[in-house]
Amino acid sequence: MSRSLLRNVFAFMALGAVLIWTSAGVEGQSGAGPGEWRHYGGDTGHTRYSPLDQINAANFNNLDVAWRFKTDALGPRPEYNLESTPLMVNGRLFSTAGTRKAVVALDAATGEMLWMHSENEGARGAAAPRQLSGRGLAYWSDGNDERILYVTPGYRMLALDAKTGQPVASFGRNGVVDLKQDFDQELDLTKAPVGLHATPMVANNVVIVGAAFETGANPKSKANVKGYVRGFDVRTGKRLWIFHTIPQRGEFGNDTWLYESATYSGNTGVWGQISIDEQLGLAYLPVELPTHDYYGGERHGNNLYSESIVAVELQTGKRRWHYQLVHHGLWDMDIPCAPILVDITVNGRTIKAVAQPTKQALLYVFNRETGEPIWPIEERPVPKGDTPGEWYSPTQPIPTKPRAYDGTGLTIDDLIDFTPELRAEATKIVSRYRIGPMFTPPSVSKMEGPIATLTMGAQAAATNWPGGSYDPETHTLYVASQTSVATLGLVPAPAGASDLPYFQGTVLAGARLTGGSGSTAGATPPAGGEGAAPPITVQGLPLIKPPYSRITAINLDTGDFRWQVPFGATPDSIRNHAALKGLNLPPVMGRPGNNPGTLVTKTLVIAGEHNFGPTPSGQRGAMLRALDKATGQEVGAIYMPAPQTGSPMTYLLNGRQYLVVAISGGTYTGELVAYRLPAR
Repeated sequence: MSRSLLRNVFAFMALGAVLIWTSAGVEGQSGAGPGEWRHYGGDTGHTRYSPLDQINAANFNNLDVAWRFKTDALGPRPEYNLESTPLMVNGRLFSTAGTRKAVVALDAATGEMLWMHSENEGARGAAAPRQLSGRGLAYWSDGNDERILYVTPGYRMLALDAKTGQPVASFGRNGVVDLKQDFDQELDLTKAPVGLHATPMVANNVVIVGAAFETGANPKSKANVKGYVRGFDVRTGKRLWIFHTIPQRGEFGNDTWLYESATYSGNTGVWGQISIDEQLGLAYLPVELPTHDYYGGERHGNNLYSESIVAVELQTGKRRWHYQLVHHGLWDMDIPCAPILVDITVNGRTIKAVAQPTKQALLYVFNRETGEPIWPIEERPVPKGDTPGEWYSPTQPIPTKPRAYDGTGLTIDDLIDFTPELRAEATKIVSRYRIGPMFTPPSVSKMEGPIATLTMGAQAAATNWPGGSYDPETHTLYVASQTSVATLGLVPAPAGASDLPYFQGTVLAGARLTGGSGSTAGATPPAGGEGAAPPITVQGLPLIKPPYSRITAINLDTGDFRWQVPFGATPDSIRNHAALKGLNLPPVMGRPGNNPGTLVTKTLVIAGEHNFGPTPSGQRGAMLRALDKATGQEVGAIYMPAPQTGSPMTYLLNGRQYLVVAISGGTYTGELVAYRLPAR
C-alpha cells in the first residue's frame, strides 16, 4: 500500500471515530473526542485527556516543529504572556491571541491563518482589569451552524461564525452581548472594573460566563462589582438566568454576611474555568473571595458563596448544592481552576464525582450529584488572628483524603537545610515573622514583629489557574504544583486610597500598590500570583527546602498517591550557588514558580516548564517534558525557546498526531508552537 493511500486510510479512520463520538454524545469526564479538541479542557468536565498514542515514550524526543504562529501583530504591542489553550475542530485551530484579544482561525496542519477577528474597544478596553489575550474561547455547533464565543477585555461576549470570523448578527446586538448590562447591578459601561480571562462554557445550547476583577490586595473600597454568574441562549444571546454569588435579601446564604455587608461587598466572582455535566444538567462554579483578599473586617461572617464549589442547574441557574472550602477567606485562596468531573469506583461503588484542586494544595472530592464528600472533610480548629476589626472563623474544612499534595502553612522543619548554616540563617529570618499551620491569619505588620505571616499554599498558589488533568482509564488525577512561601502582611492604607483600613504590605516594603493583570502591560505576573510580594530568600536561595515544584498522581478510587515526582531541572542559580559548593545536589529538584497545566494521553503526562531554566544545549529556553503516566518517570523532553504559558493540547489530523502549546515570557513574545513526528 502506498504512503499516500495509507495516509488517506488513517484520515478516514480518524474521521469515522470523530463521527461516532459526535453521534454518541460527549460526556463531561470522557476526555477529548478522538482526533479533536473541542473544549478548553478537552471536554466540558476539564479532564484534559486524549486517547491518542501516536506520540509516545519511544518517540517523544523525535518530535519536530510542524508549524509556529507568532502573535506580535495582533494588537498595538506584543504580548509576553500568552495563556491560551487552542481548540481544534474539523481541521481548524481556534485561539485568542495578542494584546487586543484577537481571535484567529488557523489551518491545523500548517498554521496558516484562515481568518482573524479583532475588536478595538477604545477607552473601555484601556480601562479593563483583565487585558491581554486571556485563556481561550468556546466552540458550539448544532451540526449546521458553527460558532466561536469569547469575552473581550472590555467584558463583551461575541459570537463569530466559525467558518468566516464574522459576527453572528442574530446573537445579541449584531453579534455582541454587553456583559456589563443585564447584570442585576448598575455599572459604568466604560470604567467598571470587571472582565474575564477564562473562556465561556457551552453545553446544551447554554453559554455560561463568570467574572474577574483587579487583584484583591488593595481595593479602593469595601464596595465593588459583584461577580454574578449568568447563563445565555447560545443562539440569541438572551439572558436565561443569573446566579447571585453574593446572595441577595431573602436568598439562601444571605445570613452569612453580617451587618448587611452583602449589600455593598463585591467580587466573589468565578474567574476560573466552569465545568459542566451535560447528562446531569449541572454546572460547577469555582468561586473566589469577596472584596479584599486579606482583610474581612467589613464583611463579617462566613460569606457564602465565596471560595465555594456551587452546583447549579444548567438550564435555570438554580442552586442544587454547594460546599464552602474556606470560611471567611483571608489568604487569597480563590478557587482558581476548573472542577474536574470524574467517574470513580470507591469501595466497589461507581460514583459520579467532582475533584477540585486548590491553591492550598488540598484536593476536595465530592459526589457531583449530591455534594456529599467522598471522604470525610473535618471542620478543624484553626489559629485566630489579632487584626483590629477582623472576624475569624474558628474552624476550617480539611479533607481527610487525599492528603495535601504540596506544602501548607510553614514550620521550622520546612526551611532550607542544605547546610546547618543555611538552616540557622533561615530560622533567624523567620523569627521576625508569624509562622504556623495552614490558615494562620495575616498579620498587621510591625517593625518589632511580626513583620507578616509566612505560609505556603495561599497567595503563593500551589496550584493556580492551569488546574489538573484526569485519566478516565485508570481513575488517576494529575496535578502540578509549586512549593512557595507567601508573605501575608497588612499595613495602613495610604491616606485617601481606600475606605478600608488596610492594604497588603509590610513595614519593610510599604503597601503593595500593584494593579490587576491589565496594569502589567503584558509582563508575566509574579510566580506567586498577581500582586504577590517578592519572595524572602536565604542568600538568594529559596527559604524552604526542595522540591520546589512537583507533579502528583492521585488514585481517585482510594484517595492515595500513585506517585509524586519533582518537576523541572534544578535551576543554575541553585546548582551553581557558592553556599552549596561541593554538595551533591539532585539534578531534578523542581523549578520555583513552576505549576504548569498538564495533558494526559494514552501513555503520557505532558507538561512544559513554566519559566526559563537549564536546557541540554545551553540555549535560553525551557523544556517540554513527557512522563510515564503509570510511574512518573521522565521518558522524553524537547526544547522550547520560551516557557510554557498556556496548557498543552493534542489532536489527530491526516493520520498524524499534533501537540500544540502556547509559549512566551521574558523578552520572548507570544507564540503557538505545534509539534509532530517526522514524516515517514
